[in-house]
Amino acid sequence: MKKGGGRPFFKTIRTLFSTLHNQTNKPKMDERYSYNPKLKWNSKVEEYFIKAYGVDHFSKISKALARPSCYSCIRVNTLKSTSDAVIEKLLEIELRSAVLGYGQDNLITKCQIPGLDYVLFVKGSGPHTITYGDAASTPPKEVLVSRKCAEAVLRGAQVFVPGVLACSAHVEIGDRVSVSVAVEQPGSENKWGVGITRGTILQGTLTGKKYNVALRTDIAFNMPDPYYSERSGLYIGQGTTHMSRAGMFRASEGIAVEMTERVFDLPSFHSLLEGEIFLQNLPSIITAHVLDPQQGERILDMCAAPGGKTTAIAILMRDKGEIIAMDRSHNKVLDIKKLAAEMGISCITPYRLDALKSVCQNNESIEFATQHCVKEPVGAKCDCTGLCESPNGDMTSIATKKCQPDVGNEGGGKYLSKAETRKNIRRLKNGPGRSHSVGGRVEKEKGFFPGSFDRVLLDAPCSALGLRPRLFAGEESVESLRKHGKYQRKMFDQAVQLVRPGGIIVYSTCTINPGENEALVRYALDTYKFLSLAPQNPRIGGPGLVGHCELFDGEITEEWLRPGEEELVQRFDPSSSLDTIGFFIAKFKVAQKDS
Repeated sequence: MKKGGGRPFFKTIRTLFSTLHNQTNKPKMDERYSYNPKLKWNSKVEEYFIKAYGVDHFSKISKALARPSCYSCIRVNTLKSTSDAVIEKLLEIELRSAVLGYGQDNLITKCQIPGLDYVLFVKGSGPHTITYGDAASTPPKEVLVSRKCAEAVLRGAQVFVPGVLACSAHVEIGDRVSVSVAVEQPGSENKWGVGITRGTILQGTLTGKKYNVALRTDIAFNMPDPYYSERSGLYIGQGTTHMSRAGMFRASEGIAVEMTERVFDLPSFHSLLEGEIFLQNLPSIITAHVLDPQQGERILDMCAAPGGKTTAIAILMRDKGEIIAMDRSHNKVLDIKKLAAEMGISCITPYRLDALKSVCQNNESIEFATQHCVKEPVGAKCDCTGLCESPNGDMTSIATKKCQPDVGNEGGGKYLSKAETRKNIRRLKNGPGRSHSVGGRVEKEKGFFPGSFDRVLLDAPCSALGLRPRLFAGEESVESLRKHGKYQRKMFDQAVQLVRPGGIIVYSTCTINPGENEALVRYALDTYKFLSLAPQNPRIGGPGLVGHCELFDGEITEEWLRPGEEELVQRFDPSSSLDTIGFFIAKFKVAQKDS
């Protein structure tokens, strides 16, 4: 481990306890300078969820979604380390003195669920009441950030330049500023938007008044703050600026504000013990266990990016077997490769492939012949795109060279056209793109034969309405939620074809929407009679929803689980005592398929 590699983490820990230590005897602040978000929903979606959960339960879910979990969950890479070794490394960078200074030595604990002792919980705290100066008479200097930036800050991040939308005038380096968030507001044509131009000056008052300390009175001026009321209840903490106001809106990257006091204190694990630990939500770790991968099996992860569940499966298999990890995004596949290499895992083969095209058509599968170039420089590497890397690292043109598959056929290649030659010359001038950099290639698969896999994980793209913290949910409509469900059914149809008889399919989402969860299970069981729900281990989530729901004034009936099926799925409720994200897991056993 690099010296000082954990400083962001431990700086956050020390700030956490310093904040706790100084919370007593603070004056009561203006309610506007607080954190009390009210999650906004599309009215029809809210009505739908109230039917599913009831008014009180859905209110609790909405409140929980607007706040982060009170702990961070770490998965230890047991191929490289152990839980005890990781805890020792975390503590050796002066963490113990910071903890014991406030009489708490159980900041890091092992998960008590059988078989999950390699999972560590690191406690956070909040919500905290923060003093923002004498806000009533002398409003503090402020920085207003985007919603996505604020959601990251609530999870322990700093304020980076791209997330800054507006700030007070005359902000300089080293100033103490209050950080608030701009949440989307309803606009015309049922559209939502922030409505704030980046670089806007915040005045800090509703009436345009400024307090004169010498005269002890308010002085009015004609610059009221149009966004004063929109920030009410949306202050996420205070920090110290690393840039002036001008710098924040000129720079393209870097930390704009280092958070010193947070409404929620959670440690940051950025660049900490890379390859040894992975920050992951508990339900995602449970999903890998529910799949129950065995050494030597062939497993498919249909929507694998960024690779968290894929690597968890590989570690459970002790890196013995074969895992095919798919994603339709080239860059995301590169991320999977990078994570697997970082963790020292060799059994993962990532491919760029749309999950809707997982099953190969017309019995055609791609031939993975190694490409090479004739008459390439000695010791050079070629990617067959018109670029070669010479031994000294320079990229040299091979536009006039012949490129052929390595199948022992000297005349089986093809010459590059003039258009391709010109394209390669332009690429040389501009530099190789990410997809053509050495070591940056990914295989593109045409699909797999039916019955090719022992187990299939479909962690489906979804509405993500279970992720926390979430400060806005108004963009989803009942129609868009139904589209998610239709998309997931098509993916599931592919999964059913790819798994062998006697195999397992695990389906999961990170949403609270029954239409993407229980309704998918109902579709699967009614459509494929050879599928049955299988018990899950471990099972710590709650039961699924039984019954149905009528949509569009009774025009459509959405069927959910039937009595007896609810205990065979896992639904993680963000408002429950587990304090996790909203999540859903279903496990299917595949019997002999009909011919």
